[in-house]
Amino acid sequence: MTDTVNRPGTRDAGSTRSASASSQAVVLPALVATGACLLSGLVTCSVVAVIGWLAATFGGASGAMRAGASMWLAAHKTGVTVGSASITLAPLGLTLLLGYFLYRAGRFATRMSGAQESRELLTLSGVLAGAYGVGALLVAVLTSSGSVKISPFSALLGAVTLAAFAGTLGVMTESGALMMAAKATPHWVRQMIAGALAAAATVLTAATVLYAVMLVLHFSRVTSMLEALDSGVVGSIVLFGICLVLLPNAIVYAAAFIAGPGFQLGVGTTVAPTGVDVGSLPSLPLLAAVPADGATPTYMLFLTGLVPLLAGVAAGLVVARRVSGGPDGDLIGWDAYAVRAAFSGPLTGLVLLVLFVLAGGSAGPGRMASFGVPGALAAAGVVAAGVTIGAAITAAIVGARRAP
Repeated sequence: MTDTVNRPGTRDAGSTRSASASSQAVVLPALVATGACLLSGLVTCSVVAVIGWLAATFGGASGAMRAGASMWLAAHKTGVTVGSASITLAPLGLTLLLGYFLYRAGRFATRMSGAQESRELLTLSGVLAGAYGVGALLVAVLTSSGSVKISPFSALLGAVTLAAFAGTLGVMTESGALMMAAKATPHWVRQMIAGALAAAATVLTAATVLYAVMLVLHFSRVTSMLEALDSGVVGSIVLFGICLVLLPNAIVYAAAFIAGPGFQLGVGTTVAPTGVDVGSLPSLPLLAAVPADGATPTYMLFLTGLVPLLAGVAAGLVVARRVSGGPDGDLIGWDAYAVRAAFSGPLTGLVLLVLFVLAGGSAGPGRMASFGVPGALAAAGVVAAGVTIGAAITAAIVGARRAP
């Protein structure tokens, strides 16, 4: 990256600052943006918790506020211990929302500070991540009381990691540094990354469709659960919020199901194309899509082989199109097309492996102590293999057809 990053678009004279602007002018917007981001996330979680308290017949307002803060911390993959129960399951929907807040905070801080130099952008990202982590640490210390125990170090680490990723992405986007970094990356690397993203998007789309279909097929379970809960209007709002923040987890689990190894919804349970063994489940409408115990239909096994290959086809087409339009598109043969596309497979597997790991954790004591994808590495490996094969063959065919 060069010393000075020129953002696209025009700025008026009042918003343009010299390259030698003081560090204070950079730090202050970052602190303001971080504070707004912390406040937005905590208020959102607290409002949901207070609504739940209003619908309940026990507990107090202070307990509801602590529950909201605990939920906010859990979204950063911070372990929360309540009595003998450990909760490490992150609601990925809430994690995505907080990540979006941090992304917007990064863009706001960059725009307000007018940062242009690499040193200033690094300072912005560092202050944003550090201040956000300190804020999470303070929330953890204040929330830990009585039977609720939260590790301040775990809160600091989780918050800094999320802020460093999402906040820095916002800083780089607003400053134009992201575009510059992309242009500086070798074209063949960009081609492989684009293919991997296309393949991962295909797998997650297939998982979303599968989950939606299963939910529609078992919609009678949803109505039965709602009737059994009889939560009322306020309680239904809270229940909807819980399902919404856990929906990305369910989609990731569906992707693991498609991959073959499947997932688990508690200790000793299995949900896979080869069979289902879950027993009784919590009355959460989100779980109504889970197949009944026993053998699954044959087409479920068919999906295990088909979806990764289709994802590979998507990756191969994306890579081939980018290669053909690249600087060496007319100079390389079909084998180079195939090799570049094939590398999309391992990258796709890596993306899904991260998602599988993030989506799992403990949701409570006893049987609830293990949710997620126990065979995360195997599931990611199956998808990576299918994508590699499908992408290489597809790109090779496209490359061969373009050969003179």
